[in-house]
Formats: sequence, structure tokens, C-alpha cells
Amino acid sequence: MVRNIKLVIQYRGTDFAGWQVQDRQKTIQGEITDAICRTTGGHVTLTGAGRTDAGVHAQVANFRIDHCLEPNRYQDALNYYLPDDIRIMDSTAAGDAFHARHDAVSRRYRYLIGREKSALYRHLRWEYPVELELSALRAAARLIIGEHDFAPFCVTASRRPNNVCIVYTARWYGVGPLLVFEIRGNRFLHGMVRSLVGAMVNLAAISKDNNPQNLTLQRFGDIIQASTMERVVFTAPPQGLYLVSVQYRKE
Repeated sequence: MVRNIKLVIQYRGTDFAGWQVQDRQKTIQGEITDAICRTTGGHVTLTGAGRTDAGVHAQVANFRIDHCLEPNRYQDALNYYLPDDIRIMDSTAAGDAFHARHDAVSRRYRYLIGREKSALYRHLRWEYPVELELSALRAAARLIIGEHDFAPFCVTASRRPNNVCIVYTARWYGVGPLLVFEIRGNRFLHGMVRSLVGAMVNLAAISKDNNPQNLTLQRFGDIIQASTMERVVFTAPPQGLYLVSVQYRKE
């Protein structure tokens, strides 16, 4: 009997070339697909909730397979073959029509900025020990909420005919030495969250030496409200970005 298996995946993406399989590159999709083959002897198509950049962490995925292994057993079986920086956190049976990407109704991302240098956590956040105005970050986040054309915050080669996304929530807050940005929307374009974070950090820099293009809150709002195809070039590094959760239909 063919089963549709849903995986919740946690990983540290620092040493991988992103999610999607690439020739002669170490990827998350490639490692998990190989672990499934070693577990079952079968070759599957593993579908992720989204295609993440190199260095990004976490994913939801599904695959279909005709095998006797119970769905909840895939978690331990795959973890046996996976490297330590990839973990299957849950494996369950999904409905036959379930698709990890197409059935998602919202995704929530979190971005971490370290306000001090750390030898232990530098691969897990953007270390940016520059004074930022939190009120400016929060004001910028409020401008993002709603339905907008986010083409300026998408990698140019990945733009689609329709680049409109709905952002339900967006906020900045502090936790000890960390600045945290959280955003939830119906979909996200390639590089969108990192580009938004980079732009907001740029406009919130207290020292204008760290804001070479002098991006202002007013200019940021104008770009959001009246999108052009001009690319916003401020991009935060990938290691601070986490996929926190994916909400699906009927959940």
C-alpha cells in the first residue's frame, strides 16, 4: 500500500548548499532522500514546504512510498542514517492528497540577530554588534503587514508573474542579547525574509556609517506601498533564518 509520509525536519543549514538537490553539492533534500533509500531500498521524490537558501534551518516535507514500515517509525529509521546536523523530529501518515508545499496556508519565520560576538552561536544567527533603533524596526515591521507586491524583496531571477504576498503578522522584540524578527504570511518569495530584514536593519542603524544608501523609514514604506521591479539590495545572511511552523488546511 502506498503511504504519504509527512516529515518535520530540524537542521543546521550552515554546511549545506540549501534544501534542493544540486549536482555535486551537499543538500538537505539529498541527504534525507538518501536516508530513505538506505532505509527502504526505494527511491522517492521528497517535497519540501519551501525551497530554502544555503545556511537556513528547518523544513516540512512529504514523500510517497509503498513500504511496510509504519509511518511513525521513519523518524528513528532515518535519523540512524542522517548526519548529526539533520534530525527528523516527527514522521506521520498524511492524507493521500497532502502536499507539503501546495497545501500550506501560512508559514512563520523567525530571524535572529546577535548584538554581541559569540564563538558558540555565530553560525546560528547574524552577529551584528551595531546599535539599532528598536522603535524604527517596529515601525518598519508594521508597514509590511497586509497584502503587498514584494517583488523588490525577491531574488530577481526568481520573480514570478504574481509577486503579491499577504503578511499576517510581523514584529521585532528583544530577548537578552538577541534581536528577534518574526513574520507570518500566506507565502514568501525567494530571499524575501532576508531582504526585508536587511533593509530594516539598514534603516534602523543609529550610525549612518552603517546605512550607506541612507534608506529611511519613509523610503521603505514607499517601496512597500508602491512596488517597483527595482531590487532592494540589502540582504541579511542566511544563518539567522528559521522556519518555525507551517500551517496546513484542516489543521
